[in-house]
Amino acid sequence: MAKFLVTGGAGFIGSNIVKALLASGDTVRALDNLSTGRRQNIETFLNKIDFQQGDLTSLNDCRRAADGIDYILHHGAIPSVPRSVDDPLKTNAANITGTLNILTAAREAKVKRLIYAASSSAYGDSPAMPKVETMETRPKSPYAIQKLAGELYCQNFSQLFGLETVILRYFNVFGPRQDPGSVYSAVIPLFIKAMLADKQPTIFGDGLTSRDFTYVDNNVQANILACAAPKSAVGEVINIACGYEISLNQLAEKINASLGKNIRAQYAEERPGDVKHSLASISKAEKLLGYKPLIAFDAGLARTIEFYRNNA
Repeated sequence: MAKFLVTGGAGFIGSNIVKALLASGDTVRALDNLSTGRRQNIETFLNKIDFQQGDLTSLNDCRRAADGIDYILHHGAIPSVPRSVDDPLKTNAANITGTLNILTAAREAKVKRLIYAASSSAYGDSPAMPKVETMETRPKSPYAIQKLAGELYCQNFSQLFGLETVILRYFNVFGPRQDPGSVYSAVIPLFIKAMLADKQPTIFGDGLTSRDFTYVDNNVQANILACAAPKSAVGEVINIACGYEISLNQLAEKINASLGKNIRAQYAEERPGDVKHSLASISKAEKLLGYKPLIAFDAGLARTIEFYRNNA
């Protein structure tokens, strides 16, 4: 069986990947500094993995984590547009320096392939829909710039040093273990948390803002496929999403319907750095990875609501 390192392994997406890899019988190491990740996310299988509490901004921590590893699934980051606007220096260190460190460690350890979790925020507010990987990037926030820089570093390490990298550009991932406890939290857990407590969710803008919400199991699948994908995928940027969009107003309606409630959202000013619409073309993922979404939005939302209902 292969040996995997999941950076950000105690985080939302990372912990879901760790769980799936263990279910496949693989050997798993997780690196996390627990700044945004949480030990409770991996508590049920902590005795089955090699957990290293370390920081991506430390090259030595990255070297220790990469030693003896076959595949790195790089999800360690500070994943928030608003947080990057509030603190561009700290997020830059985690998202750019941290990525450069793990690439350096992967190259030195002769890792077979590194899969990089990129962000659809790189597209910015281009009016063209759906978003295709060949489109011009127009990042609107420090976070978008940082994740785009990580893509370029991955491609550069493939071209210069022969380190195989595959870049997965995520569109608004949601699901179990996503933290609803911060003002920087993603919209779906924030909405669910508020509405379970009979409180009004806050929509920034007019509610027509739309996203290609993607249930986390689809991203887990994409990472596993990317590790085994043919050489034609190396150095490529690949959208990972479902290929349809949901507005924030529709999202609130769907959560109300699922909970049997009728809670009206409250509206606030749009936040700086936010993108108005986001919709992916996933044809490249289908061609290069054999990717197809496993879980549709409504099914994923039902699972996510059930998770938060049981873990309030």
